[in-house]
Amino acid sequence: MGVIQKQGIKSSIYIILGFVIGAINLLFLSTSLLTQSQLGITRALIDSSTTLVALCSLGSISVIYKFYPYYKDYLGLKKNDLPFISVIISTIGFIMVALLCFIFKDFIIRKLGKSPEFGHYFFNIFPYTFLLLMFLLLEAFMWGLHKTSTTNLLKETIVRLLTTVLLVLFGMKLISFNTFMKGFSLLYLIPVLVILVILTRSGKWRFNIITPSKVTTRLKKKMFTFGMFILGAQFLNVLARTNDTFLIVGLQGLKDMGVFAIALYIIAIMDIPLRSLGITIPVLAQAWKDKDMQQISNIYTKSVSNLLVIALGMFGLIWLNVHNLSFFLTHVMSKGNQNWSMIEPVVFILGIAKVIDLGTGVNANIIGTSNLWRFDFFTNVFYTVLSLPLNFFLIKSFGLTGLAFSNLGALILYNSVRYWFLWYKFGLQPYKAKHLKLLLVTAAIYCIVYFIPTAPNIYVDSTIRTIVFGCLFLLTIYRIQVAPDILNMINKQLIKYLPKFIKE
Repeated sequence: MGVIQKQGIKSSIYIILGFVIGAINLLFLSTSLLTQSQLGITRALIDSSTTLVALCSLGSISVIYKFYPYYKDYLGLKKNDLPFISVIISTIGFIMVALLCFIFKDFIIRKLGKSPEFGHYFFNIFPYTFLLLMFLLLEAFMWGLHKTSTTNLLKETIVRLLTTVLLVLFGMKLISFNTFMKGFSLLYLIPVLVILVILTRSGKWRFNIITPSKVTTRLKKKMFTFGMFILGAQFLNVLARTNDTFLIVGLQGLKDMGVFAIALYIIAIMDIPLRSLGITIPVLAQAWKDKDMQQISNIYTKSVSNLLVIALGMFGLIWLNVHNLSFFLTHVMSKGNQNWSMIEPVVFILGIAKVIDLGTGVNANIIGTSNLWRFDFFTNVFYTVLSLPLNFFLIKSFGLTGLAFSNLGALILYNSVRYWFLWYKFGLQPYKAKHLKLLLVTAAIYCIVYFIPTAPNIYVDSTIRTIVFGCLFLLTIYRIQVAPDILNMINKQLIKYLPKFIKE
């Protein structure tokens, strides 16, 4: 767990910094410089490319995570052909997907329905998709070398800084929106080049154009089967999580997509701790290889406790202040020209869904690196089959609020199935009575803070609610002792800085 904690802390710092920059981009610059429709276009581009990447990779990225320990342990640097194989396969996948998109371009644009303007930026999808594909491919090797914090710096912080530059240039009228979108589609170019240089200079990675190695020859059938299943699982998983974007764009329009983009970003803040735990993937892969069930159980248990505490704390801070955010976006940033009030119920429902998702820990990583990884495919089929019709009918009937309820219902069932599977197959059961106690006490704290009389100034009101909730919630986790790792980190910081503060 030492490696996980060290890389997790560094990654958390980079991710938090990235989210701060992203918040400035989205809540300040984008809402004042872009229309809701233009903001919706950028979100549609991101989700479209993310979905296509899952297809383009042809499962090669997951193959790296699963099988890289074998290549690292049994082959020397000069004989390792996994980088060459994975890059070739992914490039072939991208060419195939790009050709299909080009052939069916007119059909796709017609299906955009209420968002025909997105068709003007259709070809920007391809450079964004290719560069994101190459980044994720190289990132997998970095993770295999336990260098997750570096990739998180590039992906979470540098990409957002580059977005800031584009927004400022657009705001100063130095570039048009068309040029802005071209630059937006090339955001991952610099990170790809940087990560390629880091890997090459590490002395532990090389792009060898050679004949198949003995590891590839021995494991090729397993790798192919694994890759194809994971390809289907990943595509379905991504589609289940991004189809709401396509449905909003087609059924509601880009204006609602802009509102939904803000809501998603706010809730995505809760994902910070989970993103920082990417280092668990290579550690879990090694633990399954070594049949170390105790290590796997420890990772699962600690991830559940830590992520649940952080999710409940962050959701409380977000939900209890969302009315002030809505007022800020509508009356301060948009000066009353755009209405953001519909964001409030969407954030509330999506926030509950995210608490449930995070509260199940790194179950996806555990299943995906185990010998029963096929179950990951079947659960993603279940999730997609469930979410697609739910999203369609609830969006048509209730708009964005219906979509949020659809996400909540699908995630509850999806994670319940995964939880049962890990318990039934491996005896992994991370929950205790203190987790239920934490939920009940935190719910009571939410109610107490929610009914505090609203202050006339939104900044004063947010400060009061944040301090009251923060103090009560911190006291709760100290009393219940549900997440020792978090408390140890807090105690270390108090021991480090409190004496200096008292002396001053």
